[in-house]
Amino acid sequence: MATTQRPVDVFRALHHDRAPDDPLVLPGPWDAASARALVTAGFPALATPSAGIAASLGYEDGSTPPAEMFAAVARIVRAVRPLGAPPVSADVEGGYGLPPAELVERLLETGAVGCNLEDTGPDGTLRDPRQHADWLAEVRAAAGDRLFLNARVDTFVRGARDPAAAVERARAYIAAGADCVYPILAPRSAIPSLRAGVDGPLNVVAEVTGPAHALRGSLRELGGLGATRITFGPGLLHRTTAALGDLATQLR
Repeated sequence: MATTQRPVDVFRALHHDRAPDDPLVLPGPWDAASARALVTAGFPALATPSAGIAASLGYEDGSTPPAEMFAAVARIVRAVRPLGAPPVSADVEGGYGLPPAELVERLLETGAVGCNLEDTGPDGTLRDPRQHADWLAEVRAAAGDRLFLNARVDTFVRGARDPAAAVERARAYIAAGADCVYPILAPRSAIPSLRAGVDGPLNVVAEVTGPAHALRGSLRELGGLGATRITFGPGLLHRTTAALGDLATQLR
């Protein structure tokens, strides 16, 4: 009898054995309608942006109540289930102060197969890398192989320019059980050093600017520099709302 792969296994496999010019592109839906549109366009998996969901719910980035964030992720997972149930990963910021076991169970209840977890603390400063790695290890222990953990590294966000600081944290997080690391806002010039220093999938954020054909070329270039996986943060939402605003202005 044939066995069906679990969605988390499908998602994990998408991050490996990729050609340099073929990174995994994971667009970020902010609600059920955008999720359906992205899956219908042919994307094999999705990665929700916390900032995009916050904006769609009327909150500032970082201030979405946990219950509303989990509910939004659950709606996105439910919306795409009839379209082949593609894997969905969820950005749950710093984990909302939840104990690792509770965080894992609440994520699994939404139907998500993965998550982003950042290393910025509630006070807006970088967490101690060793303590954060220990916490990630607890999340991994609670999740087992049921979740794909994408460990966000915020050194570039906090003003550090040397890729070595990001590499040091990334290595610690991978050793703790992270499946992928995400040095958010890393400049293009830093990507080769990050790739050389990190033994595992590397998530890079891309800007959503210019015409589609130019953006596709940019994504391939990021893959050539060393990006395994590319996400957009709230970029797709911002571009969509800008287009809506232009249309609305013309309708007045």
